[in-house]
Amino acid sequence: MITPISKWIRIYYNKVTGSIAFLPGIIAFVFLLLIWAMLVVDFSDWGQNVKTDLSWLRIRDASTARSLVSTVAAAIISLTVFSFSMVMIVLNQAASQMSNRVLNRMIENRFQQWILGFYIGTIVYALLLLSTIRDNSNGVTVPSISIYILIVLTVINIFLFIYFLDYVTKTVRYETVIGRLQNKVMESMKSKFEKDETKRPNWENLPKLELKSPVSNYFQSFDEKKLLQLTSEHDVHVNFLFKPSTYILKDTVFMEIYRKENLDDEHIKMFQSTVDFYDGQPIEKISDYGFTQLSEVAIKALSPGINDPGTAVIALHALSDLFYFKMTHKLPETIHDDEGTPRIYRPTSTFKELFEKCIFPIWNYGKNDKYIQDELYFTINQLKTLDSEKEHTGLFDHILKKIAAQA
Repeated sequence: MITPISKWIRIYYNKVTGSIAFLPGIIAFVFLLLIWAMLVVDFSDWGQNVKTDLSWLRIRDASTARSLVSTVAAAIISLTVFSFSMVMIVLNQAASQMSNRVLNRMIENRFQQWILGFYIGTIVYALLLLSTIRDNSNGVTVPSISIYILIVLTVINIFLFIYFLDYVTKTVRYETVIGRLQNKVMESMKSKFEKDETKRPNWENLPKLELKSPVSNYFQSFDEKKLLQLTSEHDVHVNFLFKPSTYILKDTVFMEIYRKENLDDEHIKMFQSTVDFYDGQPIEKISDYGFTQLSEVAIKALSPGINDPGTAVIALHALSDLFYFKMTHKLPETIHDDEGTPRIYRPTSTFKELFEKCIFPIWNYGKNDKYIQDELYFTINQLKTLDSEKEHTGLFDHILKKIAAQA
């Protein structure tokens, strides 16, 4: 049975896994296990025999060991602070010069999370190692094998830091941010879109039950697997009135359930719990967010404060590639169960709606720039040529006439 707890877990799982601290936290825990394993090895009979046979592995002076480990810990902490500061500067620059919406793509960057996690893990390793170096009644106890492993980790950290400097400087480049955003949207569409267009089913002859929005927030998505299971079990059909990414006010009817028999309150709550309302713009769930983010980058670049038409053109080229894919593929609006019965209908953005929403604002901001005029004219002509079904010829001709008149 679906419960509010499972819905809460589903929503916050996406938020936690997208956090900049998620992967570093996991890596730090792995280093915690590593230091525990190394200490077990260090103080075992086998470890003692290895240090006896290889005298260069033995560190006899506890004060020397403490100084070495504490120096490494302090150095890596400074390295981590500097690296995090660089990330914050990069995020601030991206927000001010491109769009706040692109920050999530940079925060979720797994590579920089791996490096930051390696730094934090090394700090955890060094601090716990430092607590095990002590003078006892039997003499000095120094986990020298673990200390040499720490030295190796420190060298790796230094090389990672050098590479991190180069990586961060490349990350903030406009073409890099736009390219990654484009790839993310394309991956999202390729995993969900199909070439065949589905028709909207007709359930109007069945009794209808209307469900209202429990909160005022963005309708992001629904648990397709669970909702499809529920509709099949209870032989009902679900019709969403708004497309995902729509901001819906509380108590607005957003969902209709067509059924032959009545549903009790418990079952209604089960259907409601499959729908997610929360803020944010998860491109992996809704590709439309990526289109609007690229449009925002282009508009911001054309603003008087930045005045960078070159970046706007790069964003325009990325949009043209995505629009070509959307022109030939569609997100299925009707979802069928295993027996082929249509169970769920969800409206989606049409090519015309998304094209007007993204391209027209770019044209309005850049229509006085010859560079933007030429690129828009060339790009839209290509899309018009590739539209083999001539489905969007009127839309393309409309904006081409505007460009020609302005020029």
